[in-house]
Amino acid sequence: SVHATGAWSAGGNMITARRVMAGFGEQTSAVAAGGLTTTSVANTEEYNGSGWSAGGNLGTARRQLAGAGTQTSGLVFAGNIPPYSNATEEYNGSAWTGGGNITNARGDLAGCGTQTAALGFGGSTYPGPVSNSTEEYDGSAWTAGGNYGTATYLLAGAGTQTSALAIGGIATPGTGTTGATEAYDGTSWTTTSSLATARRQLSGAGSNNTAGLAFGGLDTAVTS
Repeated sequence: SVHATGAWSAGGNMITARRVMAGFGEQTSAVAAGGLTTTSVANTEEYNGSGWSAGGNLGTARRQLAGAGTQTSGLVFAGNIPPYSNATEEYNGSAWTGGGNITNARGDLAGCGTQTAALGFGGSTYPGPVSNSTEEYDGSAWTAGGNYGTATYLLAGAGTQTSALAIGGIATPGTGTTGATEAYDGTSWTTTSSLATARRQLSGAGSNNTAGLAFGGLDTAVTS
């Protein structure tokens, strides 16, 4: 199930305002990479619990990508340059290097896990098909996992490769948002408790598929 309690306080502002970026790490040791300003960007920023500083740029500027891992051992994958990308890049705390390509190029997917045990799922090549693909990364190559129950994009992810949550998003372009949540056990997905408010373009965090957090997003109707 997904739980959200407590209060938020302001942290330090990012150096470059942007959206649809990848993020990973912890509250006092986080990374934001890529995203969109007026074009796709390669900027990486690191957070230390109070402020942001510049990290090494991505090899390829892109947006609508996913991320996983820690500040000194992370990765980003897929996204939209444009065109849609299947590239994976790995971060060591200062620089990015190429990793194994994800099988299905797409954007607006979700990710979680670590650099050597990551999970990527959902996404789309809008206005093309929505994906129910799940892929698992071992630090060098991606392999197919159990398909996500409902093809979805603009969703959130949380947890680990063997205990993950997929939260919210849009199942079909033009049909509005969903509050559906599914849990992954390393092999297959099962339906679990839905969000109180259906939404898309949200974020997620958590240590496993029974301790998750969902926040932000849009709950307005989708017309296109």
